[in-house]
Formats: sequence, C-alpha cells, structure tokens
Amino acid sequence: MELWDAYDEAGRPTGETLVRGQPVPPGRYHLVAEVLIRHRDGSWLLMRRDGSKPFCPGMWEASAGGSALQGESGEDAARREAWEETGLRVSGLRRMERIVGDCFLFDYFVGQTEDDKQAVTLQPGETADFRWVDAGALRRAAAAQELMHAGWLLHWLDQL
Repeated sequence: MELWDAYDEAGRPTGETLVRGQPVPPGRYHLVAEVLIRHRDGSWLLMRRDGSKPFCPGMWEASAGGSALQGESGEDAARREAWEETGLRVSGLRRMERIVGDCFLFDYFVGQTEDDKQAVTLQPGETADFRWVDAGALRRAAAAQELMHAGWLLHWLDQL
C-alpha cells in the first residue's frame, strides 16, 4: 500500500493521508515530481516508457518521476524516482514550475548527474530503453511532440 501526504491547492500539507488507488477527496491533492536529467557533459537523458504502461506505452520521455511518498518533499521524490527509474544519482535540483491539476500538484525539476552515462539501469515495468541527446535533439523532439511533457520542455528549454 502506497501512502501519500494530502495537500491543499496552495501546496500546504493538511495532515491527512491519501492511499494510492483510492479517490482523492475534493479540495485535496497529492504531490507528483518529474525531473529532467542533464549529464555533466551537457547531454540530456531520454527514457522510453515500458510497452505495458497503461498511459503512453512505448513513448519517449525526457523525465523520470512519480508520486511523492508520505513524508517526502517534491525534491526528495524527484531524487528517488530518478534513482528508481534510471539508476542515476541526481544533484543540484531546481524546481522549474508547479502545476495544479484536478487532484495533484505537479512539480517539474531539472537536475544533473555526474554518473557514467552507461550506468543507466532500466526499471522493469517502467522503462524499456534510454538514449542521451544534445540540446538541439531534445528541442527538436519536443517541438515535434515526440516526447511526453513536450509543452513543459519547450516552455523551459531556453532557461536551462
């Protein structure tokens, strides 16, 4: 059973606990973190979603992420999800934006890894492939809507 902290729309913890898979009550939100990972050499990590994923199976994405577990901050969740989905340690996290959705607060981060680029570890059921691309290739893939969260990427690429 996965437990989450409940937040109000302003991002303040309510002290309530949410359970993954159960409806989120009206006026309550759970925290989700996504992190775009840049290597120290300036290249960006792309991951292909596993073909068994119910949402966007097989699609490439430029981020790792998921729900913050109970007691985790968005930054903590971004680091953990990056580690679980890629096997990479990420540092220097910078929150780029928070989006308020129907029942979630979506924090977008950018971070950097010093790890060897071939140290990427695929997470069964989550990720099926990876590749490193330069900034131009990342921009072209986002502009062509070939990546999940393409709108967010295009919005922030000039600031990265």
